[in-house]
Order: sequence, then C-alpha cells, then structure tokens
Amino acid sequence: MNDQYYTREPESESRPAECEFSYRGHSLRFTTDAGVFSRGELDTGTRLLLEALPDSMAGKILDLGCGWGPIGISVKAAWPDAEVWMADVNLRALEWSEKNARRNGAAVICLESDGFSALGDQVFDAVITNPPIRAGKQVIYRMFSEAADHLKPGGSLYLVIRKQQGAESCLRYLETCFASAEKLDRSGGFWVIEAKKAPAP
Repeated sequence: MNDQYYTREPESESRPAECEFSYRGHSLRFTTDAGVFSRGELDTGTRLLLEALPDSMAGKILDLGCGWGPIGISVKAAWPDAEVWMADVNLRALEWSEKNARRNGAAVICLESDGFSALGDQVFDAVITNPPIRAGKQVIYRMFSEAADHLKPGGSLYLVIRKQQGAESCLRYLETCFASAEKLDRSGGFWVIEAKKAPAP
C-alpha cells in the first residue's frame, strides 16, 4: 500500500505505539501511530535536530510537519514561555499531536496546513522541521523558501537532512534564500542546518 505519512488521510490501519524520551531534563511520553512518520520511536534525525537547537529559544516558534509532535512539544517543555505552533497536512498526525500535547501539559497551537498554506501572514522567530524528503525536492525546497517569507528579520530555519539524500545541494539552495546557512551538526549520516534570515536594517 502506498501510504505516505505526508498525505492528508493515511489509509493504513491505526496501530498506536508508545514512545518515551527525555529532552533537556524533561521526561516526555507520546503515542505514535501507523501512517505517521516514525511510529514507536524518536527517529535519529529528529533527535539530532533537537540536540542541535540553541541553548535558549524564545518568541513564536513553528514546528512544520509536526507528525505526532516530538519537536514542538519538546520545545514547549524546554522553553515554556515560547509560543509554539505545530502544523501538518496529515490529520492522523495532528490528532496525536493534540493528544500528546495535552498529555505532556504543553499549551501549543495545532493546525492543519500543507506547508505554509493555512498560515496566512503569520511570521515566526524560528521554524523547525524534519522535512518529508520522500515528498520530493520540489516540495521541500518550496517549504524552505516559504519559511524565509514567514520568518521575522533575524529569524532562523532549523532542519535536518541525510547527507545521502541531498544535504550538500540543500545547503547550497538555502544559501540562495537566506542571508546565511551553516551546518550545526554532522553525525550519524545527517546534517543539521541553520538558515538565518537577514536582520532588520
């Protein structure tokens, strides 16, 4: 069955599975599911992305393509004063994100959105994403360019990508959309990248 986690309504039968991990001293518990990326575990890319985030984050933060919620909920746990938004096109993912946020006491905003399509003129201090590589380069590059449009001056896009799935060309593309783009981490076959928008003049 061709049931991709970036489709709106997964056709696979729901098979919930528990997942637990700690982030910056906070113990977190999640329910994951079939038809949603990384059922039953925190995937390596997302773990490396979370570990590479700055020591302090504040303001309005978007978890783009949130899946069952590991990034947005972890960020809210670590920096409770941040305003965290979580968006995904996958309705099953959003349902679990909302449930997992309540379970972990994380007051976040969840909404259905294909990329930035439902975000209107919202702008953010940071956008964080483990992009759906299998959706294709055209889709994820559009996400990156639209992220630049939805960041405040001086804001950052944080993302993770496998080296063998085009990390080097991705970095070059980001350099055309942002004032700067640099690797924060290179381990486990992944690159964690920060692309920064120019500050206000």
